[in-house]
Amino acid sequence: MESVRVRFAPSPTGMFHIGSARTALFNWLYARHTGGAFILRIEDTDAARNKPEYVEVIFQALQWLGLNWDEGPQPDGTVKGDKGPYFQSQRASIYKSYVDRLLAEGKAYESDGAIKFHTPKTPAIVHDLICGDIQFDRTNEPDLVIQRKDGSPVFHLVNVVDDLEMGITHVIRGEDHLSNTQKHLALIEAFGAKPPHYAHIPLILNPNGSKMSKRDEGASIADYRNQGYLPEAVRNYLCLLGWSPKDNREVIAIDEVVAKFDLPQVNRSNAHFDLNKLFWINGEYFRAATIEALEPMAREILERNGIPTDGCDPAYFRAALAIVKEKIKLGRELPEWMSYFFRDDFDFEPTAVKKVFTPEGLANLARLRQRLAQIDAAKFSATDLENEFKALAAATGQKVGAFIHPARLAVSGRSVGPSLYHLLEVLGKDRVLARMDRAEKQAGS
Repeated sequence: MESVRVRFAPSPTGMFHIGSARTALFNWLYARHTGGAFILRIEDTDAARNKPEYVEVIFQALQWLGLNWDEGPQPDGTVKGDKGPYFQSQRASIYKSYVDRLLAEGKAYESDGAIKFHTPKTPAIVHDLICGDIQFDRTNEPDLVIQRKDGSPVFHLVNVVDDLEMGITHVIRGEDHLSNTQKHLALIEAFGAKPPHYAHIPLILNPNGSKMSKRDEGASIADYRNQGYLPEAVRNYLCLLGWSPKDNREVIAIDEVVAKFDLPQVNRSNAHFDLNKLFWINGEYFRAATIEALEPMAREILERNGIPTDGCDPAYFRAALAIVKEKIKLGRELPEWMSYFFRDDFDFEPTAVKKVFTPEGLANLARLRQRLAQIDAAKFSATDLENEFKALAAATGQKVGAFIHPARLAVSGRSVGPSLYHLLEVLGKDRVLARMDRAEKQAGS
C-alpha cells in the first residue's frame, strides 16, 4: 500500500480564508488518519500580489489551528527533515526543465512569446473519491498556456510539476478546482507519470446559498482569533463543514475525528456556513476549557484592549478568570467582564447608580461595609460572605438583594456580573472595603 502524501498549497495574497483553512484541515486529517505526510507548499509565483507578510499570515493561521506540517521548519522552531515548506518562487529551474521537455517532445510550442501545451481533444474522465467519475469533453478545449511571455510558469504547470516532484498521492482541494483537473491529467499523461488520487471537497456557502467570498462575515480566520474564539472550537466546526461523525454530535475531540475521518465519507453537497452554530460550539469549548488553557488568550485580549495584566499576581488573575468564564462564550467579552479586576478607577453605570445608590441603598452599603470590616481577612470566603449577607438582611428585616445590588455596583461599577460572593472573595477584603469607600464618597459628592 502506498504511503499517503497530501499537500496544502495556499497563495500568500491576503487574508487566510475559512475555505483555505477547511482545505488544510481535511488534508491534515487524512494524513493523520492514514499515517501519511502533510506537505505545505506556498504558491508564490504571482510576484505582483504576493507579500512576505501574507506568508506569515498562513503560518500563524495553521499554527493557531494546530495543523502542523511534516517537512522542514515547524512553527515551534523544530525541524523535520531538510525540505519544506516549499516555495514555488524558489523552484523556477525545475519548472523550466519540464517546459523544455515538453518542447523537445513536440508536446508544446511557442506562440507569440508564450509557451502552449497541445491539449488533447479527446474526452477525459476524472475519477474523484468524493464526486465520483466526472467526464469532460475536450473537443473544443483550447491549447493551454503553460509559460507566459515573461518566462514565468502558469499555475496549471507548476501545480502538476510540484505534485509529481513531491510524490503527492492524494490531491484534496475545493470543488471549484474540479474543472482544472482534466487539464492537469493531460499534463501528467504527457509527462508519462501516474496521476494522484483526486478528492474535491464541497464549497462553503453563506446561509443564503451564495458562495462565501473574502468579504463575507466569518470569512477570515484572523477575525476568529481576534474575537477570542478558541482554535479547538473553530477546528471542530470546520470538521463539520462537509463531514460528520454520523451520530448527530457537533462537539467532537480532534483525536476522534482523526480516527474516523476518511475521504469517501465527505459529503457531496455544499456546506452552509452557520456562525450561530460556531458561536455555540465555542461556548461549549469555553466552558470545558481549563483556566490554564484560557489564560494566555485572556491576557492577550485584555492587553490588546488597554488592560495591563503583567504586574498582576498570577493566582489572582486565574481566580478572576475562573469566576467569569462560565458567563461568556467569546474571548472578546473578557474586557467587559474583567476590566474592574485590574483597575480601581472604573466608572459606575449611570442607570444603575440612579436605581441602586439611593439613600436607602447607600445606607445599606454603609451597614454592609461596617460588617465586612469585622470579618477576619482569612475568612473572607464566598461561603462566609454569603452567611454575613443573609444575617445582615435578617437583622434589618430586608431581602438580601438590598445589600447585594449596592455591593456589586460599588466593587465593580456594574449591575450584573459573576456570583457576588465569589467576586468579593477574589477581590479580597482590603480591595472590597476601599472600593466601597470610593463608591460612598463619589455618590455623596
